[in-house]
Amino acid sequence: QVQLVESGGGLVQAGGSLRLSCAASGRTFSSYAMGWFRQTPGKEREFVGCIRWSTGGTYYADSVKGRFTISRDNAKNTMYLQMNSLKPEDTAVYYCAAATSISVMAENYNSWGQGTQVTVSS
Repeated sequence: QVQLVESGGGLVQAGGSLRLSCAASGRTFSSYAMGWFRQTPGKEREFVGCIRWSTGGTYYADSVKGRFTISRDNAKNTMYLQMNSLKPEDTAVYYCAAATSISVMAENYNSWGQGTQVTVSS
C-alpha cells in the first residue's frame, strides 16, 4: 500500500499560482502512475491530470490544459501540481492518488491522500 500526503493548498486570487505537493511512501515501487483529482461539495471527484512515473509522461483534463503542470521528483518520491492562471472555478479539495496503471478514472486509483483545499477568490 502506498501512503500519500498532499500539501501546498491555500487561498489565492484569480490569476495567481499555487504549487501542490504529494509525497509518497510505502510500497511506491508498485505504483505505475499518479494522478491529481479535485472535488467540490455535491459533485463527483473530477480528473485533473496524471503522470506515468517511469517516463514522466503526462495527461491533462481539457479544463486545466495549458495552465496546470504535473511533474515528479523520483529521488523524493514526490509529485507536484503547478497551477497557474487560477480561476475561481478551480476552487476545490485537491487529492493525489496512485494507481498500477495510468488512468483518468478515479475508481482505478487504489491509494489516496487526505486532500488539500485550494480556494481561488475573484
